[in-house]
Amino acid sequence: MVHIRQSTPADGERAVQIWCDAVDATHDFLSADDRVAIEAEVRSFLPAAPFWLAVDSTDRPVGFMLLDGSSMEALFIDPAHHGAGVGRALVAHALERHPVLTTEVNEQNEQAVGFYERLGFVAVGRSEFDGQGRAYPLIHLRFGSQI
Repeated sequence: MVHIRQSTPADGERAVQIWCDAVDATHDFLSADDRVAIEAEVRSFLPAAPFWLAVDSTDRPVGFMLLDGSSMEALFIDPAHHGAGVGRALVAHALERHPVLTTEVNEQNEQAVGFYERLGFVAVGRSEFDGQGRAYPLIHLRFGSQI
């Protein structure tokens, strides 16, 4: 069972490591150059950002989520904990705060697309490019009564 807590500055490096491990496990569609560039971007902001952590019984972070109001900007789970309910727990935590929740997912990340669909998110749009203008299509998703 995981516990959800707010991050502290001491959690930043572990969150970056979770991001790296999760991306390496699920984002094989990224070019090597883009993978390096995106990691540099993540390292520049994530450690200082406020985020929610899923931690195990020893308080070791096993996943994290960035929320900006009702928009879930990031959800990454340590691959060793995929399928254990960590992502579901973080999304449930977000939905307690924002019953109408939006997010985006890389179209090529079929595992994540399936995860969100199983939770009840529906596609409400699509973009050909990611937020930095890279050619990685995004699916815009929404959960809630105002679909």
